[in-house]
Amino acid sequence: MHLQVRYVFLMKKLIVYLFVCFIFSCSTNDDSSQGFYYEILPVESAILPEEFTLGDVYEITLTYIKPSTCYAFNNIYNTEDANEHKIAIVTYVSLVDNNCETLDEEVETSFSFKAENSGTYIFKFWQGDDNYMVVEVPVVD
Repeated sequence: MHLQVRYVFLMKKLIVYLFVCFIFSCSTNDDSSQGFYYEILPVESAILPEEFTLGDVYEITLTYIKPSTCYAFNNIYNTEDANEHKIAIVTYVSLVDNNCETLDEEVETSFSFKAENSGTYIFKFWQGDDNYMVVEVPVVD
């Protein structure tokens, strides 16, 4: 009986110890402490070829509006579902610089695209809200 009581006591201590370890191992970082946040910007225009050749790589150029000096290009958002691609511009916005100057300037960026499937590729360039500029590019063999 004495061993059983001691075993229960040790198990309770172990559970408390694991609980304390779990609590202190959790991260409390939030994005606002990083000094920036991400913002998706609309694509103003896109330059694509009229057709793709299967297996070839193409440069697709995008134009977007950079609102101020606090914005910096981060990445191109690209989700694909079969031959359909939804594309937007991802920027990060500085929270540290309080002296942001309004720019509203056009900026170009580009990405490489390889035509790996036959058929037609459908590119949906996000232009804000639920608006997309849709461009269809057929693939030739």
